[in-house]
Amino acid sequence: MSTLLLLVITGLGLGALYFLVASGLSLIYGLMGVLNFAHGSFLTISAFLGWEVGRRVSDGTWWGLAISALVGIAVGAIVAALTEYLLIRRLYERHIEQALVTVGLSLATVALFEGIWGTDPIYTEKPDWLGQTTEILGAKIPNDRFLLIACALLVLGGIVLFLRRTRYGLIIRAGVENRSMVTALGIDVRRSFTLVFAIGGAAAGLGGVLASVYYGYVSAHLGSTLLIFAFIVTVIGGLGSLTGAAIASVLVAVLQQFANFYLGGTGDLVVVVALAAVLLVRPRGLMGKVA
Repeated sequence: MSTLLLLVITGLGLGALYFLVASGLSLIYGLMGVLNFAHGSFLTISAFLGWEVGRRVSDGTWWGLAISALVGIAVGAIVAALTEYLLIRRLYERHIEQALVTVGLSLATVALFEGIWGTDPIYTEKPDWLGQTTEILGAKIPNDRFLLIACALLVLGGIVLFLRRTRYGLIIRAGVENRSMVTALGIDVRRSFTLVFAIGGAAAGLGGVLASVYYGYVSAHLGSTLLIFAFIVTVIGGLGSLTGAAIASVLVAVLQQFANFYLGGTGDLVVVVALAAVLLVRPRGLMGKVA
C-alpha cells in the first residue's frame, strides 16, 4: 500500500512539472495555432538565470528559491514575448515556417547555453525541507513533490481565471474566434497574442526553476528533455486543451513511475507506446476538439 501511494504521489509531482511546461505549449497552440519548438529554451534560460541570481542572494534557502522563481517567471515571460514579437508575429498561418524558425532557435540556444555555462550539469542547492520526506500512511514522500503540485494548481487556476474573468482574456478568446471582427472594433489583437506568449513563457520559466529543484541541477539540455514529455502530454491531452494537458500530465507521469518501478525502468518506452495508442485510437487526444 505504501509503495502504491509513493508512486502515485511522486507521479503527481512529476506530472505537475510536466504540466508547467505543457500548459504554455497548450495555451499558445490552442489560442494561436502555433507549435512552439523553442518552448524548452524559455525554460532553460529561466532556470539558469534564476539559479544565477538565487545563489548570489541566498543559496539553498527559501528566500533564494523565491527570488529564483520570480526571476525565472520574469525571464520566461520576456524572452517569450520577444520571440513572438520578433519572429512569430510575421509567420501566423505559416506553420512550416513557424516550425523551422522555432526548431532553429531551439538548436541555437542550446549551443549558446553550452558556450556560456558548459556542457556538464551544474548542481544546485535547495531549502533543507525540500530535501526531506514526509510520511503518509507509511510512504515517505519527498517534500519537493508537494511544492510542485501546489505550483501547478496555482498556475492552472490562474490561467483559467485570466481567460474567463479578465478583459484581456475575453479579447484573446474573441480574437481566436474572429480576429478580423475584433480588429474592426479598434482592439489590437496582436498585443493580446504577445501576452499569451508571455504567459506561456512565464509558466515555462517557473517550471525551469522548479525543474532544478526536482532534478537537483541545471543544464543546457534541461528544457529539451522536458519539452519531449511536454509535447507527449499536449498531444495525449488534445492539442490546445488546457484541461486535457492537466489530465494527461498526471496520467503520463503516474504511468511512467509505475513502469519504472514494476517494469525495470521502462517508463519512457511505456509513455511512447501510450502516445502511439492514443494517436491510433483517438487522434485528437483525450480532450481535443473534433476537426
